[in-house]
Amino acid sequence: MSKLAFDPTQTDWNLIRSFVAVVEQGSLTRAAEAMGLSQPTLSRQIAELESSIGAALFERVARGLKLTPTGENLVEPARVMMTAARSLGMAAATQNNDMQGTVRITASEMVSGFVLPALLRQLAQQHPEIQIELVASNQISNLLEREADIAIRMIRPAQSALIARHLTDWPIGIYAHKDYLAGLPILSEHEQNNPLAMMQRYRWLGLDQSDQYISGFRAAGIQIDRSFFDFRCDNYLVNWQTIQQGLGVGVVMRWLAERNPDLERVLVEQELPSLPVWLTTHRELNSSKRVRTVFDFLAEGLLQHRF
Repeated sequence: MSKLAFDPTQTDWNLIRSFVAVVEQGSLTRAAEAMGLSQPTLSRQIAELESSIGAALFERVARGLKLTPTGENLVEPARVMMTAARSLGMAAATQNNDMQGTVRITASEMVSGFVLPALLRQLAQQHPEIQIELVASNQISNLLEREADIAIRMIRPAQSALIARHLTDWPIGIYAHKDYLAGLPILSEHEQNNPLAMMQRYRWLGLDQSDQYISGFRAAGIQIDRSFFDFRCDNYLVNWQTIQQGLGVGVVMRWLAERNPDLERVLVEQELPSLPVWLTTHRELNSSKRVRTVFDFLAEGLLQHRF
């Protein structure tokens, strides 16, 4: 192994974060998505860190990336550095128990657009001293790095330093506009009894870069690839609008689809998994009175409201 001439005090902290992210995610693509960076940016950061260390940290293997011996030696010290930095930040954040100030929330585009506005209006009426910053994004903001104080997500966070509360489950369904359905050709009785023929009857609206829908169909025993979807976009708000405009059939939360009387549910017999709703914050931020107030308010609101 090369002799290390590495001074962490002279190194950009973001390089250490990127290194640990790639280790934890197992690939540059997943790490870049988790950090909200482009893959070329993340690759440059890893290359810069390797240059400052004087040795390669990863090697490519069939299933992704594997740590080199040098990388293996640096993983735990890098994690210790991150833990210490987080503890310092959290300690500073929790010193002020004053209710006045800002709470930063992250949620998906759909939750931010259709769920939170009504709840945040009620929060503002009860606690006008609290300011809210809302990150409307499907990317997973890193609570451990203070990119957000509270997250509303449809997946459970894996980090032990986070408090995660499973609030409820939202059923989903496959919907289309009635005008689109009215224009479809009538199938024979044989075709109606053939699930594959029924699925191929429709123009499907799906995701572009994300494989979420493909994985979901395959988990249900339906082998499809990206070409199965005739329209692809990773923005769920856009997909929702295309369903309402009659472009084809798409997957949507049932409470949202039922708001539009012109939408009809199709392939009802096709069982789809519900979306779990998780509310998450950092353990140390949970001791902040302001963050705790918003966390508890959102928990109650998401449980009590029937959207």
